[in-house]
Amino acid sequence: MSNSKIKNLITLYLPIFLWCAIIYYLSSIPSLKSDLPNQWDFIFRKIAHITEYAILTFLFFRAVSKNLNYKRAISYSALFSITYALTDEYHQLFIFGREGDLGDILIDSLGVFLAIFLIYRKVKK
Repeated sequence: MSNSKIKNLITLYLPIFLWCAIIYYLSSIPSLKSDLPNQWDFIFRKIAHITEYAILTFLFFRAVSKNLNYKRAISYSALFSITYALTDEYHQLFIFGREGDLGDILIDSLGVFLAIFLIYRKVKK
């Protein structure tokens, strides 16, 4: 494999791996509650879910869109991100003080669909 292909793989796929590692690490922390009042803590944590999965979707789309057509790249990005959300909630079942929550998968999916919407808007311009 040539140096340019290796560099391309690193610049496109390493950010995905690192972002997944960050999500995994945060999911491994027994309690991520802040000192904010409960409703604000809840709101900020859900915004964080949306944001982290929107970023994951953007990173994956950026990587795969180099070799796939637009529609397939979007489909694979959504599939990858939602699958990772499923595995992340499963992972949390084994963390003391955490629980896997189907509602969080839906919130994560909002982030995925937000990213797809923004990608779609940018491509259509």
